[in-house]
Amino acid sequence: MEPPRLSLVPNSREDSDSASDDAHAPGSLPRNVAALPFADHREKLRILEALLFAASEPLDEAKLAANFADGENIAALIEELRAFYAGRGVNLVKVAGKWAFRTAEDLAYLLDRYATQEKRLSKAALETLSIIAYHQPVTRAEIEDIRGVTTSAGTLDILLETGWVRLRGRRRAPGRPVTYGTSDAFLVHFGLESIKDLPGLAELRASGLLDGNLPPDFTVPEPTDVAALMPDEVPLDEIEEEEQREAEEADEAEEREAEAVEAAEAEAAAEETLPGDEDADKS
Repeated sequence: MEPPRLSLVPNSREDSDSASDDAHAPGSLPRNVAALPFADHREKLRILEALLFAASEPLDEAKLAANFADGENIAALIEELRAFYAGRGVNLVKVAGKWAFRTAEDLAYLLDRYATQEKRLSKAALETLSIIAYHQPVTRAEIEDIRGVTTSAGTLDILLETGWVRLRGRRRAPGRPVTYGTSDAFLVHFGLESIKDLPGLAELRASGLLDGNLPPDFTVPEPTDVAALMPDEVPLDEIEEEEQREAEEADEAEEREAEAVEAAEAEAAAEETLPGDEDADKS
């Protein structure tokens, strides 16, 4: 008869306590799960989620990628996170080429009571903003030509203060007028991924924003917002440097002219006091 074989039995209470600690540790997974490849992928999604949730403004993929190892497929992670939030109360959306969490559109009415009441833009400001959005880069004179009325400087100042309109540069034309364009803040406020997402002619008609009796040749321009200056634009700072240089040259010219006048007056005074003239006066 063989003697009974003894085996070590682990302390069940200690093991259960250890498993419980692992399960309840914040941000941790059980040891047998943490070693799986999916755990690392899940952690990347959590990091991405935290960055987007805490950001005070939309983030582009470059800023998000700075928090991961080189070569990480950020676009795939964003798409997976976007799909996860597609049916939830908040959605991951792309605005102005960047990513941010936004309240689901069908639930927006719940937050109306908490929304800050903003002052409405005047009709003139809305018309000016629309012209800039569809015709940028555009000058003040071109805005007035399209509207058919004079645009006050105060209207453009209001749009600049909202941050929806920005100064692009100056037109290569007499007087070097300033050119205007929309900003990223404009896209973020209106929930547009790019300026090309502005409604076209058919959409404007369907929404009732355009009169049904339009001329047959009426068209809505294709909106574009090129960050780089157009060939007929020059940078604002270049004009300022040129104006400063012209002012300095004008000052130098005035100084040279003043010096020439002083030299001429000194020469004239010297001729009046020549010795021969004094003898002639005495005789």
